[in-house]
Amino acid sequence: MENIMNKPVIGVVMCRNRLKGHETQTLQEKYLNAVINAGGLPIALPHALAEPELMNALLPTLDGIYLPGSPSNVQPHLYGENGDEPNADPGRDLLSMALIAAALERRIPIFAICRGLQELVVATGGTLYRRLFEQNDLLEHREDPELPVELQYAPSHEVQVQEGGLLSQIIPGCNKFWVNSLHGQGARTLGPRLRVEARSTDGLVEAVSVHDHPFALGVQWHPEWNSSEYALSRMLFEGFITACQSHVAEKQRL
Repeated sequence: MENIMNKPVIGVVMCRNRLKGHETQTLQEKYLNAVINAGGLPIALPHALAEPELMNALLPTLDGIYLPGSPSNVQPHLYGENGDEPNADPGRDLLSMALIAAALERRIPIFAICRGLQELVVATGGTLYRRLFEQNDLLEHREDPELPVELQYAPSHEVQVQEGGLLSQIIPGCNKFWVNSLHGQGARTLGPRLRVEARSTDGLVEAVSVHDHPFALGVQWHPEWNSSEYALSRMLFEGFITACQSHVAEKQRL
């Protein structure tokens, strides 16, 4: 029990799906396992927690916020575009935007992956490419759905780390590496609170962080995939959990 109590509590945003006629909220095990393997205690967060009274009751219990990837996309009106997004998850949007705002105010660590990065971009005033494949100057960043899952998550392209940022602190001495790529959208513009942490060779933003925050990192690739097998992925999750542990210590001092 003592070991469990010493683990930082990481709130993980769920995704809504319809299964056998029932509205269902789910989390893929790979996201949970990556946090557990790094020393965190993941707690699933249902969309109803976006309600202000519940959110205020929840926040003191969290030591970190984890925004996983998802097949769904952020609703366009949240970043100033018209039209519908056929593959949307409005409940997740509400919860994620509320959590990001609260985490930035309370300086709670954030780790955001794929759709999570896009949520972090939108929540801080940025915009998205709705269909990356229509941009002729960009690589194909989507996975091939005809391939086995293991090959979909195989390294796809190189990213180049920007000097002097959070990512370069987490993985010192590594200024370029290969990542998997399974996304149809991406960051188009960033608000003033974000800095670019890495780009792919075509110039697309692949990682961002929040200025003047202990740890608020978003990556466009999927480090949670077999995270224990890859040193860089382990370092990302360990960096996040270390920041969450520091947040626990700070709360205890107050």
